[in-house]
Amino acid sequence: MSFVNPSRALLAAVVMLLAACGSEAPNDAGTTQAAVEANIQTVKSQEVAQHYYASGNVTSDHRIAVSSRLSGYIRQIAAREGERVKKGEVLVRIDPVDAKQNLAQAKADLADAKTDFDRFKELLAANAVSKQQYDKAELRYKVALSRLAQAENQLSYAEITSPVDGIVVQKLLNTGDLAGPGMPVLIVEDPAQLLVETSVSEQYIDALHVGDAVDLHIPSAAAPLNGKIRQLVDAADPGTHQFLVKVSIDGSDAVRPGMFAEVGFRTGSRQALLIPQAAVVHRSGLTGIYLVDAKNIVHYRQIRLGTAAGNDVEVVAGLVDGDRIAWSGTEALQNGMPVRAGN
Repeated sequence: MSFVNPSRALLAAVVMLLAACGSEAPNDAGTTQAAVEANIQTVKSQEVAQHYYASGNVTSDHRIAVSSRLSGYIRQIAAREGERVKKGEVLVRIDPVDAKQNLAQAKADLADAKTDFDRFKELLAANAVSKQQYDKAELRYKVALSRLAQAENQLSYAEITSPVDGIVVQKLLNTGDLAGPGMPVLIVEDPAQLLVETSVSEQYIDALHVGDAVDLHIPSAAAPLNGKIRQLVDAADPGTHQFLVKVSIDGSDAVRPGMFAEVGFRTGSRQALLIPQAAVVHRSGLTGIYLVDAKNIVHYRQIRLGTAAGNDVEVVAGLVDGDRIAWSGTEALQNGMPVRAGN
């Protein structure tokens, strides 16, 4: 059995330790990382509008029911749902059998009345009839003329034209159906006169007034829209106890009738912290911001966002008034990175 000298073992351990220390990377604590140019902003509390939100639908303020003025079977519907139509364009053709018969009868009555009128005119000139008999013949002739004009007008109603430039949004009857006077066949909406219809709870209705500015969010629109309260229906729905409110829309080509809209009614004001949306960092399902300390070093901090307001967004948790934040549009910031304000 061999024995190890304790002094030799201790000496070997010291040698190995010194060798290990000599192989470590040099300490770079003394080196200084170059500051990254970034946007730096001090967060300040500011007054923002307080909103009451309600959902609604985009509809046209000019909605027209295209109806028939005569009785008859529908021969053709020339426009389909979703199609754009021009003012004066033929949309529906009615089979005018009754109108043609009425026109033929009116022409026959007029011819008979004119014959009598001409005869009584000659007889009156010869003093063979009284002035009263002549007046009756003349009246019958005038009535026959009026009935002929009415029959001709009725026949012209066999072609139903669009009263406005618009979009066909609904078809109520089909080819072959029997149309009657005043019976709607198509619904046409004018897309140039759009508004949003929504319902407002009774507890907020007293805070709203015609002409008040309204914030609109329509998912298909690229940016939030503005509107104004156009009409407040001063009677609540008995079932929901809510009031109908109509909001006009500042024009947008992306808005179409039937779209969903979120309406933000301004009911007051409050203090809020707003930061640029460009400064928000979304990473691994988390939302955060880079906070700048007194030494201009950035530190990642999670935040909770509220509602957006144009290019800004409200921070409801994670920041306080006076905090400094940073973001860069060129180089991605990292935790512990020094920054300096850009030009």
